[in-house]
Parts: sequence; C-alpha cells; structure tokens
Amino acid sequence: MKTGAFVCSCGETCDVDLEGVREGVDGVDVVASSELLCEDGLAAMAEVVDEYDLDQFVATAAADRCERRLRDLAVEKGLHPEAAAFVDHRAGAGWVHDEPAATEKTARLLNARFAGLREEAVSRSVSREAGESVAVVGDPETAAALADTADVTLVAQGRDLADVDADLDDVSVERGRVVGVDGRYGDFELVLESRVTDDCIGCMDCVRRGPDEGLTRDPVDVTREAAESAAGDEDWIECCPTDAIELAGVERAIAADQVVYPGADPETRGGRLGFFTGPVDAGTIAAVENLLGGVEKPKFLDLDMDVCASGESSQTGCNECVEACPHGAVERPRIDDVAFDEVACQDCGACTSACPTGATQLREPSNRRLAREVEALLEPPDSGGWLFGGSDPIGEQVAAFVCSERAARSLRRYGREATADGEAFEYHPILPVSVPCADTVGEAHVLHALAAGADGVAVVGCGGDCQHSGPDPKAALVERVNRATADLGLGERATFLAPDPDDPEGFADALDAFVDSLDESPVPAGDHEATGELPGEDRANPAFDNHAWALESVRAILEHVDPEREVIRGLSDFGRMAVSDDCALTPTCTNLCPTDAVRRREGNLEFNHQRCVDCGLCEEGCPETAITMRDGLDLSLLPENRGDVAGEDGEPDDPAWTTVMEGEMRECVRCGDPFTSEASAAKIEGEVGEMVAGLAPDSEHSVFEYCGDCRAGLLFEGGR
Repeated sequence: MKTGAFVCSCGETCDVDLEGVREGVDGVDVVASSELLCEDGLAAMAEVVDEYDLDQFVATAAADRCERRLRDLAVEKGLHPEAAAFVDHRAGAGWVHDEPAATEKTARLLNARFAGLREEAVSRSVSREAGESVAVVGDPETAAALADTADVTLVAQGRDLADVDADLDDVSVERGRVVGVDGRYGDFELVLESRVTDDCIGCMDCVRRGPDEGLTRDPVDVTREAAESAAGDEDWIECCPTDAIELAGVERAIAADQVVYPGADPETRGGRLGFFTGPVDAGTIAAVENLLGGVEKPKFLDLDMDVCASGESSQTGCNECVEACPHGAVERPRIDDVAFDEVACQDCGACTSACPTGATQLREPSNRRLAREVEALLEPPDSGGWLFGGSDPIGEQVAAFVCSERAARSLRRYGREATADGEAFEYHPILPVSVPCADTVGEAHVLHALAAGADGVAVVGCGGDCQHSGPDPKAALVERVNRATADLGLGERATFLAPDPDDPEGFADALDAFVDSLDESPVPAGDHEATGELPGEDRANPAFDNHAWALESVRAILEHVDPEREVIRGLSDFGRMAVSDDCALTPTCTNLCPTDAVRRREGNLEFNHQRCVDCGLCEEGCPETAITMRDGLDLSLLPENRGDVAGEDGEPDDPAWTTVMEGEMRECVRCGDPFTSEASAAKIEGEVGEMVAGLAPDSEHSVFEYCGDCRAGLLFEGGR
C-alpha cells in the first residue's frame, strides 16, 4: 500500500509550520502541504496521488466539509472512500498550543494515524431479525407517537387513561404495573402485576361502588392503597360479575421486541439495545423506529472462547466481562460459561479491557492498533528540535486515551471557542489516541504507554456524563495503576480527566497539575515496540491479550528502573498461588486451569506465575480448599529472576515453574508406573477403603496400590 500525507494551514489560520510538519512525518511515500488543501490545493493533491500512484492518504482536515472534498477526490482518483483518513490539527493542536508544539504534535498525529491504518481491521457486521412490537410503559403520548409505525402496547403502570389527551385508537392497552423486564432486543418479556384479571368485562360496577380514586376506569384496576384498605368493605369487590378482582394481585407476562420505559432506573445512559429509559424525545422515537424489523450493525468484538477463563466443570471462574459490561450484552447462561450478545454490544470496550486472556477483544481499534499509535506518538525528546534550535516543543510526553464521544467533543469545543473569542487559551500538548470510550482502557494500555516512554498517561473521558459507565469510570483503574507504577519505581504516572465543555480553564488547570507532578520518565521513548506475546510460551491466546501485553510492558519498564517492592500491587491480571498442607495433590486444579499455569510433575504440584491470570478456578474447585490465590505480580517468580533451577535429575529445570506443594507419587505394585500421589491415594483409601476391602482377597496388596489398568486386570482375574 502506497500512502501519502497531506497537511494544510487552513489559509494560515492554523498555527502550524507546514515545512516543520513535512519534516516530522515518517514512513509514508510522500508528504505534501498546502495553505488551503481543500480549495486551491486540490488540483495539486490530485497530481501527487497520480504521480506516486497512491493507494491511500492521511490528511489534516478540521471540518466535515474538508473531509467530504478530500474523500470525493479519493473516489475521483479510483480509491476507496475509506482510503482517506484524517486528523484534526486545528482544534486539537494549532488553536490550543503554540506554533512549535502544534507543529510537532500535528506531525505526530499524522504518524499515529498512518500507524493505525496499517492495523485497521476489515469491516464486518452482525445482524438480528426482530418484529415491530413495542411495549411503552406509562407514557400514552409516546405510545400514540409510535402507533403509526409500530405495533404498540401501552402498559398503564397504574395510570387512569380515560381522560388522556392522546390518540390511542391504534394502541393496545394493558392494565397493571411492571415488576420485571427480562430478555433482549427482539425478545423482551415484561412481567405485570395487577389486581384485576383478564376476566374483567369493563362493566365499571366496581369503579362506581369502590372508594373514590381507588380504582382506575381505563383500564380497570385497583390501586395498592384501595386494596390495603378493603378489609371489611367487600361490597364493591363481590359485585364483579366475573370475579375478576384479586386484591392479593396477579402476575402475567407480555412479550415485545422493544421496550420504552421512561420511569425505569437506567444502569447507564446508553442502556440496553431496544430498551429505552429516561426522558423520551424525538431522538428516542427515531431510535425505536430505526430498530423495527431488525438491525444490522458493525461487528465490534473478536471472540475466542477457547481461551476464556469463565469456568469449567460447574465451577465459576473469571467473571470480569460480565461485571464490566454496562449494556447487558454479556451474561452467564450456565455457571461455568459466558455468552456475548454481539447485537446488543455498544462498542464501549469495557469487556475487552477487563478480559485477561484475550477471549474478547475490540476489532477496531484493536489493542495492536492502539499500541502502534502510542508508539508513533512518543519520540525521544530531542527529536522535535529539527526546527527549533534543539528545543523540545512537546515537553512532558503525556499519552492521552481520549473517549471519542463527549470528551473528544469537549476538546474540539475548547479550540473553536478560544479562536472565536479571540482570547488565548492553551493547555499542555497531550498526545491523543482515540478510543470508543474510556472503558476501553485497561491496565495493559497504561503500562504499554509507560513502557513506550510516556512520562504520564491520561485517560480522558466523560466523567459523570458517561453514557456507558456513569461517573468517573476509570477512577479505580487509575488508583490501581498508580499503585503498580509506584511499586515499580516510577512513581504515580496516571490520571483520569473529564473535560467539562463549559470549563476549559478547569481542564487546563487539572492537566497542568498532573504534568507538574511528573518527573521525566527513566524509560526512553522510541525504543519499545510491543509484540503482545509471552516469549518462550506456547499459548493459544491471541496476541495483545491483556495479561501477556501487560507483562511484556512491565519487563520493558524494569530494564530502566529499580522496583520498590518485589510484589507489584494493583495488577489484577496476575495471581500468586499458596497451597496449604491440606492439599492431597488431586488433579482437580490442573484440570480446571484454563491457562495451564498449574501442573503435577514427579509427585509435586507446580505453578507458573507468568501464565496465571488470577481467574480463581483452581481455588474455587479445590476439593480440599487448600489453595489461596492473591493478586499482584511477584517479580521473584518470573523465570528471568530465578536463575538456574536444578531438576530431579540434576539437570537445569524450567525456571518458569515453582513447586508449591511437594509430594510423592505412588507406583503400581504390578507394572511399576506412577499413577497418583501418595496423598491422593491415602485420602481415597481413607474414604472408601472399608467399602472395597474384599474386592481382591487373593492379592497381597490393597487395590489402592494398583494403577487403573492393573486394578481392572486384578479384579477380572479374581472373578474367573
């Protein structure tokens, strides 16, 4: 793929030096510039595309109009419309930084965009068919608004709809209040509770005889207060000709493809696909109508459930993705399994940043792509001195993972408003990497940025207005990572920032305070290129799973620091095994471990710390409750820190494995093969020995001294 880069100064309204940007862009086939790329520069740009036979290009374009013109040029030149990629060099650089910093940052943004293009995933989609039924809870106006396009059922939710000023002629009305909603888009079930059954014929006799305001007329139902005060006054109850009044309440279920429930307590602003809460507006109506009949949407996740650590053999293991997902797109159909509803996925990345094994990863941007973009943004400090006499225009290099939703819009607004007001407004030139949501970022992303030479890492999200996870979605992550970096000897180097669109100075002050707290990182920039793998390990996990990626980054950091502690706290994807004397060396833990981090060998139980993801399956399933798992990365257990380890035969052993329980193998008295541990054999013999004592009366040995094959032969011989 031949790639060009094009940079514009927007008619010299953007404070960047075109020559400086051209000098700073690396790796592409050609770099060109224009003072007005989307106008006078278009013809020259077309000539460059032809001359260098370009397949794609990256360009600075700060407005939708500019992007459209450049995309049209790509199509005119026979390129795919998506072969054009853009960076915003105005609101994100030229309008909020001085010229040297804006110039350097623009070049790095183009480099990062180019690096990301090389890792871009092939687009794929997922779909689901659905009907056109919509249940609307307690909102007759919304029900009426949807009646022309959908099959609407209005749940009264205790309201009397008799005098409602809404056209409900094409709306089915159900009495009762919602006590539960289950299911997913295309297959929701609402459980309704009412005190009048479907036997009601609407004669209104109970309404006329009952207590004032104690019953509704349309649909007929009894209020909770009227039911509670009905004792001793049963005349209005017994008048019902069909015995439809049930003061204790009855439940029934109705089905719907979508649900509009304004009064529900939303877990997040985004909610679940096809389940709408909160205030209803025209956007809500449009969203419901857009989902009628089914949906086709981009495929956001790559799933590899063969490496999932969720459970095994009815034992619950890792539950990170289930707990992390804010949209009900991950569930446990069984105690030892998790399932993903990819249609319900809303691309926040929460499950992918929480998954230690790589069973779920974002397709776009992938972890590999994010790694390459971060590495392209970070350069040795003197690399920016080509135009400015050796000065360092960026200063402290802060890699910033920026939520592409509200946080990105706030940063764009800062630049535009500062320019419109004519007042100088600047903030530290952070090096941004766009992510779908702050939830996309996990400990592996932060550690990699530090391993690549960042002085600090900022997660820039929506704060209390996040449509996925609510307030301060990464506060816990920042606390954990800072504990880990302090233990590694780097000090605290991570923060969470939530730019308020109406308070640019507050954002600048918070960022300055963070930058002021940073010392220059001892880890040089520009030296580290991540592989996302564990060297020397034969693993089925995909590259850039969070566990392997984080450990690789820690190792890169340790080449330049002296850790403060042997056990690095705050890293949730690493487990340390302790085994008590209650261990009988049964094979349960080795059979359950999804990462093959536990093995039995020569009568001993051995543990591989660099493979363990702390899923807890071994602890959960241990029949003797002898295993205790603790999180944290123990540097002393890594193979490079253990030196030569002598094996049973005196030859060097694999230092990745440590013995956590010493045992002795029992050898078969007939064939001589070791078949189980002495502890396991003794335990089983103690539990069932009396029950099988007479099975081999002619043998000099107990049946527990034979392996399985020889025991079967022994019993067969005794039966002849």
